[in-house]
Amino acid sequence: MSEQTLSQPRDERRVVIVGAGMAGVQTAVALREQGFAGPVILIGAEPHQPYDRPPLSKAVLLGKAEGSAFEVDFEALAIELRLGVDVTGLRPGAREVDTEAGPVPYDVLIIATGAEPVTLPGSQGVPGVHLLRTLDDAERLRPVLEQRHTIVVVGAGWIGAEFATAAREAGCAVTVVEAADRPLAGALPADIATPMAEWYAESGTELLVDARVDRIEPGRVVLADGRTLPADAVVVGIGARPATGWLAGSGIDLGPDGSITADDRLRTSLPDVYAVGDCASFPSARYGERLLVHHWDNALQGPRTVAANIVDQIAPGSHVYDPVPYFWSEQFGRFVQYAGHHTGADAAVWRGEPTGASWGVVWLREGVLVALLAVGRPRDLAQGRKLIEAGARLDPERAADPSVPLKAAVL
Repeated sequence: MSEQTLSQPRDERRVVIVGAGMAGVQTAVALREQGFAGPVILIGAEPHQPYDRPPLSKAVLLGKAEGSAFEVDFEALAIELRLGVDVTGLRPGAREVDTEAGPVPYDVLIIATGAEPVTLPGSQGVPGVHLLRTLDDAERLRPVLEQRHTIVVVGAGWIGAEFATAAREAGCAVTVVEAADRPLAGALPADIATPMAEWYAESGTELLVDARVDRIEPGRVVLADGRTLPADAVVVGIGARPATGWLAGSGIDLGPDGSITADDRLRTSLPDVYAVGDCASFPSARYGERLLVHHWDNALQGPRTVAANIVDQIAPGSHVYDPVPYFWSEQFGRFVQYAGHHTGADAAVWRGEPTGASWGVVWLREGVLVALLAVGRPRDLAQGRKLIEAGARLDPERAADPSVPLKAAVL
């Protein structure tokens, strides 16, 4: 019996992908690239042609682009799109996904529903309050920037900084309110994030730290200490959580953060069900802990592993996902890049002064490079990411010299 004959039954499996963002689209494309010939159905909640999200806080928001649709010929790839369809539940016993348009049967299911923004209590329904997660969100915010409104941004994380950057570029008056004592408090250590507060002032953005929002009223934001801030519009950027509420009652294992607890092959606790992207956490042998990565690169890399594990006939489940996490942010005229995971590091080595235009930090664990932050130093990032993947040891003294290429600091 030929290998083709053996593989034919598996090729006819019906693959359903829930979520038409980066992770879902790339999984569908990767399946075709890796030779899967069976039916592939991609279900998306939004009615728009699937699109990339990073441009929403930049080009789309500023009116420099009308959209950011993926350049994928779904028809040519025989990928069936079902857009504008809300998924309401999963019944693994019946091997069906419930949708508002009726049940969708599957042989293999990939969950790629991403994350949903955290809302500010009491802000729902208040006029002028915005989130920035979808194309529709960006379209609603575009005229706000065009009219140069006075804007309050709640949250000084990555999305808050990027939106504030775009709003200042558009000529808006911007105040950013942050409950912590510094920007990026949930992402970076205090000694590294604190110098970034100066970027706000340099751009003409007012940053209020240790400031909590009590309530939002039409035209103003009231802080817990009684201060009031004028606000034609309020943009809330206080984080995101995995979009997994629709899985209640399905029996799928979820973590305390709401993420689907996938294994190192991105398989879930349910048979023939995978999870990828912002909605899923995975165990990292490299870092010795479970990671939940809400960044674009994770949604790009994970699908290749999922597709390989679905397609592979010889050693099913042999493709392990253990990436070096990577993300970037463009804010206040600076290009910020990060690779790795610094939790668990026992040393942080600065490369340059944070008052300068370009600087960075490398994190070591027992001398091994585990993470890197690069501000205006793309070469550091390119070299550092490879060194992290290789488990390279660095000489701290040479690594501290910004004139020395990172690869030249390897012991």
